[in-house]
Amino acid sequence: MIASLGMYDFGAAMAANDRLWALARDRLREQGIDAPDALTRGEAAYWPAWEAPDLLLSQTCGYPFRARLHDRVAYVGTPDFGVDGCPAGYYRSVFVVRADDPRGALADFDGAPFAFNEPLSQSGWAAPQVYAAGLGLRLPPVVQTGGHRLSARAVADGRADIAALDAVTWALLQDMGEVSAALRVIDQTTPTPGLPYITALGGDADRVHDAMADAIAALSAQDRATLHLKGIVRIPVASYLAVPNPPPPQMNAPPN
Repeated sequence: MIASLGMYDFGAAMAANDRLWALARDRLREQGIDAPDALTRGEAAYWPAWEAPDLLLSQTCGYPFRARLHDRVAYVGTPDFGVDGCPAGYYRSVFVVRADDPRGALADFDGAPFAFNEPLSQSGWAAPQVYAAGLGLRLPPVVQTGGHRLSARAVADGRADIAALDAVTWALLQDMGEVSAALRVIDQTTPTPGLPYITALGGDADRVHDAMADAIAALSAQDRATLHLKGIVRIPVASYLAVPNPPPPQMNAPPN
């Protein structure tokens, strides 16, 4: 069996996620469900885990869920991170720019070089592109970074002028002081359903949900604060599928 929680798993969050999983694992074993001792990490925590027939628990992104996974996995629930201005279980992206950039509004970045983590990211690609297009703005991609922290670094280093980061990741980066001091938030996207927990199709999604709910409730206050984790909710799968998809990125050459 496989368990992974790779979406928010860096810095102090890694040890907190280990303790969260230990609580959920023990609860599952009490119910006679085989659960792995430890979380899978690295590249194996993402697509290999999400598509594995022995997946017990993972967390995916809303865009992969609606585009490729929703009919191939079972939805467990959605963690609630208490993101400001969002319903429980929802989140949004923050647009970040360099702290010393004189431009004051998102409209001032129309046509500015945009860094993104990957094309199937809801918070790094889909949400910001849909939001910008709704305002009649263009955010042409110039660099694909492979991760939100790397997108933040690309802006701080001047390889792009703007990026959109998952608001939970941004909060974790602020806690660490990593890159965030060089950046500022200039706008936020419309809230969308947060990153869902999933299990393999045919798995016992209800018991996995209950184990995660119990684990979150039993987690120490410090660990919940580290993870910014408030609880778990259930959002209709139809709400995920209703989120609009943008055109795929067409990479532009970065400015000289």
